Amino acid sequence: MTSELTTVGWREWVSLPQLEIPEIKAKVDTGAKTSCLHAFDLEPYQDNGIEMIRFLVHPIQKRNDIIKECHAKVTDKRRVSDSGGHRELRYVITTRLEIGDMGWDIEMTLTDRDTMLFRMLLGRTAMKNRLNVNPALSYLIGKKPQ
Repeated sequence: MTSELTTVGWREWVSLPQLEIPEIKAKVDTGAKTSCLHAFDLEPYQDNGIEMIRFLVHPIQKRNDIIKECHAKVTDKRRVSDSGGHRELRYVITTRLEIGDMGWDIEMTLTDRDTMLFRMLLGRTAMKNRLNVNPALSYLIGKKPQ
């Protein structure tokens, strides 16, 4: 089965087209169960009885002047432990991930990662049966922005 998996590096450029984020650098993190996206100013709302969330994203590392407003359907709320062991209740969304010429839907939690090096973590649940990680390499698949 390993031969069927696509090998990626420990960090890759990915796209989140449903959120209109054409490129974001993601840390491919086998230590994280669920993928996570940097989000702030979260505002839940209802749209025809559907629970939605509006949030802002700084999609480019070290660039807080670039802000993207996103809207997504809330698929869950979960208590999540961060790398420091702190637990918080996070909104969960499902959105399409694209990396290279591949794409599939993944679950992502939303939390403020402004102080973190990467604005997105790609967790092992999103990689299952699709990706193999080579921790010695970077940017094997994802295209760097021009």
